[in-house]
Amino acid sequence: MARPGSKQMALVASNAEAAQAAAAMLRERYEFTTTGKADLIIALGGDGFMLQTLHKMLAKGRICPVFGMNRGTVGFLMNEWRIDGLAERVERAKSFSIAPLAMKACKSGGEAAVIHAINEVSLLRETRQTAWIEVCVNGRVVLPELICDGVLVATPAGSTAYNLSANGPILPLHSKLVALTPISPFRPRRWRGALIAEDLKISFRVLDPAKRPVSAVADQREVRDVETVEVCTDRERALTLLFDPEHALDERIAMEQFAV
Repeated sequence: MARPGSKQMALVASNAEAAQAAAAMLRERYEFTTTGKADLIIALGGDGFMLQTLHKMLAKGRICPVFGMNRGTVGFLMNEWRIDGLAERVERAKSFSIAPLAMKACKSGGEAAVIHAINEVSLLRETRQTAWIEVCVNGRVVLPELICDGVLVATPAGSTAYNLSANGPILPLHSKLVALTPISPFRPRRWRGALIAEDLKISFRVLDPAKRPVSAVADQREVRDVETVEVCTDRERALTLLFDPEHALDERIAMEQFAV
């Protein structure tokens, strides 16, 4: 049984049949350790499983690089699946640092939740009534009243996901910006969003939480009936993704600007 390189590696896989089958093949050929002892992690699955893996590391407070291989559907955050040459691929992989967003969502009763997001933080109306939201950047009110279905803050890594489907901009990975993008805005009618420096804090205040309730979602974790939400970039908890040089994440994001 071969050890892939000098680094201690852990193997994690989604419950999908293709991912489990690939994991069995890798375990027959390579030696792996536990995630608690690993220097880096091999993740098998799709983009959803990659986000799940990264969130688990954030929750445990033990962060190490992740090399993903696609055994899911889209696999934007994954490398191509191959069983051969794992040691060589890991050694020559290009690393990318991704800083997550930290969301602090406060409910009407004073309860607060702090949750990290790798792709985006989104505020969404809970009923048929449009949301009325005040938007601030670094304590300054930039939109006194945004009437919309919702609004989101996306990282560069997440700018090609929900943000793009809401007509938000694609951000280069090293741009040090976040996208502030409205979701189906009604007023101001011509506002299509803004680019905000990642070191600034973005705050939202729900103007009529009783009649027009709003939920806050950090990637896939939801806090309902919020009154205020603060979002900032957490550079202290930066994550590292590893990619084959020919399929590097920055190039993938750049090429999405020319997708038809």
